[in-house]
Amino acid sequence: MSENDLQKAIDLIINSKYTIAFTGAGISVESGIPPFRGENGLWSKYDPNVLDLNNFHVNPIEAWKVIKEIFYDFFGEAKPNDAHFVLAELEMKGIVKAVITQNIDNLHYEAGSKEVYEFHGNSRMLVCPYCSKKYHASEIDLVEIPLCDHCHAVLKPDFIFFGEGIPKIAYQKSFEAAKETDLMIIIGSTGEVVPASSIPSFAKQNGTKIIEINPEKTLFTNSITDIFLQGKATEVMNELLIGIKQKI
Repeated sequence: MSENDLQKAIDLIINSKYTIAFTGAGISVESGIPPFRGENGLWSKYDPNVLDLNNFHVNPIEAWKVIKEIFYDFFGEAKPNDAHFVLAELEMKGIVKAVITQNIDNLHYEAGSKEVYEFHGNSRMLVCPYCSKKYHASEIDLVEIPLCDHCHAVLKPDFIFFGEGIPKIAYQKSFEAAKETDLMIIIGSTGEVVPASSIPSFAKQNGTKIIEINPEKTLFTNSITDIFLQGKATEVMNELLIGIKQKI
């Protein structure tokens, strides 16, 4: 990351009328949450079939044993890092208008962000696949297989499984924000997951400037990115925050 690129990014953010962030698994890596894909990803240790919707309907009890281990025992220990907190502070200052996230880990909310569009749903809620009644996971004893108190079906985490569509409201709000924005900050997304990866491209087609923060180049870097800030999300976001505070 060059100092020149950093300063250009700071100026873009300060002069933007409607900045939004687009985050992927990479922003949560420093919170101890590994990405799903790649050499050390979760799918190198677990069978991704555990999140197949048809498999869940057929074998919900077996699926829940793995789901609990990954998303509630392991992910449940994770805390927001500086990148999450900086986004929340920038929102509080009126600089960042919304966060579109591919993540289901709830860390943006825990850091204090208010306007968060969870494109893939979240793990803090459970939903009955039959009557659609929702429950806060924190209020359910997950030592036992969680059941709906209305129809006694096995509850499902309120994030999308393979074979399941994107939540309608999150989809709508994400693309509305992408149409409105004049500056998008991509953090920790490689552009490999569709249809989420189409959101930054859609914004770019409308003339949006793109700042990308990632440790390595991605599918976005040479296609839509205007300024590539290479580095850890926490370090780059802290540098941006310091620079913004110095100029406003």
